[in-house]
Amino acid sequence: MTALDTPQDGAASAPSEGVWAPARRRLTVGLVMTITLVAFESLAVATVMPTVEDDLGGRALYGWVFSGFFLANLAGIVVTGLLTDRRGPMVPFAAGLALFAVGLVIAGLAPSMPVLVAARVAQGLGAGAIPASAYASVARGYPPGLRPRVFAIFSTAWVIPGITGPTIATFVEEGASWHWVFLGLLPLVAIAAAIAVPALGRLDRRPGHPVPDTERAEGSVASGSRRLVQVLLLVAGVGLVLAGGTAASPALTLVLVAVGLPLAVPAFLRLVPPGTARLRPGLPAIVAVRGVLTWAFFGVDAYVSLAATEGRGGSTRIAGAALSVCAVLWTCGSWSTERLIGRLGPRVLDRVGFLLIGIGSTGMLATALWLPAWASLPAWGLAGLGMGLAYSPLSVSTLGSAAPGREGQATASLQLCDTLGVSIGTGAGGALIALADGRGWASSTGVALAFALGVAVAAVGVVAAGRLPAAVPGMEAATPPS
Repeated sequence: MTALDTPQDGAASAPSEGVWAPARRRLTVGLVMTITLVAFESLAVATVMPTVEDDLGGRALYGWVFSGFFLANLAGIVVTGLLTDRRGPMVPFAAGLALFAVGLVIAGLAPSMPVLVAARVAQGLGAGAIPASAYASVARGYPPGLRPRVFAIFSTAWVIPGITGPTIATFVEEGASWHWVFLGLLPLVAIAAAIAVPALGRLDRRPGHPVPDTERAEGSVASGSRRLVQVLLLVAGVGLVLAGGTAASPALTLVLVAVGLPLAVPAFLRLVPPGTARLRPGLPAIVAVRGVLTWAFFGVDAYVSLAATEGRGGSTRIAGAALSVCAVLWTCGSWSTERLIGRLGPRVLDRVGFLLIGIGSTGMLATALWLPAWASLPAWGLAGLGMGLAYSPLSVSTLGSAAPGREGQATASLQLCDTLGVSIGTGAGGALIALADGRGWASSTGVALAFALGVAVAAVGVVAAGRLPAAVPGMEAATPPS
């Protein structure tokens, strides 16, 4: 039996069977390369979006560049969860990278904001497959004691993009065009595919993961089709609600919301573990808190660049620096989590994380209204530290709570709430900015309203984190190898 064949419920692995052991090395490198790709894309696009909006116009669609991307993620996540449990992670991962590349090409050639939004939707469909299949591969390729370290390494993959990504994006935008910020990422896609896909292919052939009879029934074509229909209803419903937030008239807003909510809410409840809406202890609460966390953080993060470029003494360079500081401190927080999670547990770490995000969002609110633009660096850096402390414990807890052979479904539920939180957060913030723009208010007012909403959601998260487990499931007897 090789290191990759170690049973998932196994006890501690020997040091020679760690994350960088020969049998796991290519898998680890491939997954880290994928995270690096996602990091460059996320930070680069967020950095140059104010310039893109100045060039293409359409400020009312600013939020849709982000929320459209993440709404499309929902379909990719759920389809990937179904395929991964039945076919393994390689095929959905490779297809996701291909669609992601197509979206980059369309975005790089976009002549208008509506085309850019459409490109981001196409890109999001592919990107949704990447994290769900990567998370499932962690469950299949690493024993419980190694998983906190794997997620800490994933966060480390944000360090170089976090330091250099915004700066490179700024230089590319100033020296050539913002179009090349999208097109320039295509080589990274090719490198990630060349390394990760073969490693995932070997993982697909790994023995020791029998599919339970119940999973075979749920994996039928009919069951998968029903689940996909629910995803489409969820995406349509959330999209209608967010569109209502940017509608031209209150009457149209009411109509869109009245149609969207009855579509979205029942579909969401069918797609997540029973009890998620009530934060039932266990996997349901873990999944729900993840959605609150991403809403609180990314609902502000999407507009940090806008606040930094339009604030007193602001510039694209300051905006990029704020995102870089946030990414680096997120990594620091994640590595601290790897050391603290066994002693403090998810409940404490997430409460502290939500508190720091709320304080950082309050700092961004003050920056949008009164403080100089450079104040965004310490403010959003503090939020990044909080995100590092809160994010990984939920990922590790999900894998520990998943039934053997159903890791894909569990991680798909986590990613579903993850992405839904981002979509709602960025969409609600965009709606507030569009409201301010439509009424002729100062742009700082709309951004400040988006930040105030983020503060409120972070406060909700502090309370909701109390429903998380005190210790990580499945780690009680596991000791990470050195």
